[in-house]
This record gives sequence, structure tokens and C-alpha cells, in this order.
Amino acid sequence: MLVGTDAGLWRLGDGGLEPVEAFAAREVIALARDGARTWALVDGRTVWADDKDGRWQEQVSIDGPAATCLAPTADGLLVGAEQARLLRLADGELSRLEAFERVEGRDAWYTPWGDPAAVRSIALAADGAIHVNVHVGGVARSRDGGRSWQPTVDVEADVHQVIAHPTRADVVLAAAYEGFGISRDGGDTWAFVTEGMHAHYARAIAIADDVVFVSASKGPGGSRAALYRKPLDGAGPFERCHDQLPWFNDNIDTACVQAAGPVVVFGTEDGRVFQSSDRGQSWTLLTKGLSPVRCISLG
Repeated sequence: MLVGTDAGLWRLGDGGLEPVEAFAAREVIALARDGARTWALVDGRTVWADDKDGRWQEQVSIDGPAATCLAPTADGLLVGAEQARLLRLADGELSRLEAFERVEGRDAWYTPWGDPAAVRSIALAADGAIHVNVHVGGVARSRDGGRSWQPTVDVEADVHQVIAHPTRADVVLAAAYEGFGISRDGGDTWAFVTEGMHAHYARAIAIADDVVFVSASKGPGGSRAALYRKPLDGAGPFERCHDQLPWFNDNIDTACVQAAGPVVVFGTEDGRVFQSSDRGQSWTLLTKGLSPVRCISLG
């Protein structure tokens, strides 16, 4: 497990979470696993990767708009950025995916505070389809490695994170202003669900085996935030994860909930990290006192 924070990166070792010295006092914004390798986005300006011995090396620096998120693909590492840009790192070279800047409907992308929209999350489906979440701009999809793009979910759904099911290529999931979003046809159509949630505003999403986890709160400022779970294919409502979990004052944010098999981990704005080993039925506080958590990686 790796936990990225406002002030460094932490690795789970035999003695608990231990700091990674290469990133001391630096903001680790995004983490992404690529087989045995892990990528890290640091301060929005540099991309790093570790080797088989766990040593970190800077791979490339980023000029222009700050980077926001990462996603490994067969053709290289995708890097999302502010001003709704998408970059690709391949063979040590960083280039812009100009086709992404021509996607239909781009002129309608915006932010509530007036800045240009930004790429917020990227998901790679099992069939190679790429789903890019723009805030605020919906989700754009490419089925040809990034050479062309199509809009999918409506811009006003206000998506905050998109993920793809690890084995079922047609299943794409989202956390959005309108709640939990699901597409069962690769993004062609979407449905939004809030049944069982105390509020509809969702910021983070993960899937443990076939149990979905979504964070929800009363709005962008947080206030009474919680984590919810439900079977992916079940018809019942979401249920709040209760065991050892309080209500939270701040949003459980994009990239701060991760799952692998039955294990689910999430981090909070106040520096706590919680773990479940049974798909969210019971929880343990792993640590507290970290800087605000920005991302988590499991592998």
C-alpha cells in the first residue's frame, strides 16, 4: 500500500506506514500501478516511477498546466492536466493528445468558479477503451487508443471520478453530483442511483470484487460525509459503512478510496487511513496524523 499526501508519500511496511524519503515534504497528487511498477505524480510538475527494488526516479517534468492524474495504458502513461489537457508519456517523451482537444462538446466544459475545466480522473477498461473524466465536462471515451474521442455522460452530471470494472469491459462506474453512476454498455448510456444515501453528492468510487463503494456528502464543502457500499449487480439500496467509521467533516475525495480483491482502503482530509479486509463489513483505523490524503495505491 502507498498513501500520497500533501506532504509526502507513505508505504505500508512491517512497522506500519513509513515515509518514502524521496518525497519528503512534497505533495503526491496521484499514484498508478503498472504491473510491478508504480507511477507517482509529484507537485503536479514531475512524474516519477519506482524500480523493482523500490527506488524512485524522476521520469519527466511537466511544463504548462499542472498535471492532475495518471493512468498506465499499453501505449504509454496517460497524464491528465488542468485546462482539460491529456498527455502521453511513451519512450521517455511527453506529448499532447491533440485529438482530445477536439472532442465534441468541449466548448461547454466549465468550472463553477470560472477556471477552465480540468481532467480529474482516467480509467482504462478491460477491452482497452479509455474513459477520461473532465470536471466539469462529463466523461469522454476513446476506443482507438486516443486517436478519436466521443462524449458519453451529460456534462451536468458533474462527474468527480470514473473507474472501469477490472474484468467486465462494458461496466463503467462514476461518482458524481448526481450520485453513483453506472453504465453497462461501455459508456453509451448511464443511470444514476442515490437510494440509501443520505445525500447525492459523490466524490470517490471503488470496487472490491463485485461490491461498489461510493463516498457521499452534502456538497463540495463536505459536511456529514460517509462511505457507502452495495453489490454491483444487486437491486437493493446503498448502505452506510458503519463499523468503526464515524461521519466525516470533509469529503472523502477522488482517488482516496481504493480496492484490490476484498481489501478496501480510504484516506481522509484530516490524515486518517482506514482499511477493510472483508469488502467493507468491518473496518480498522490503520493510522492517523498524516497530512491530508490525496491518493492511495494498492497492489
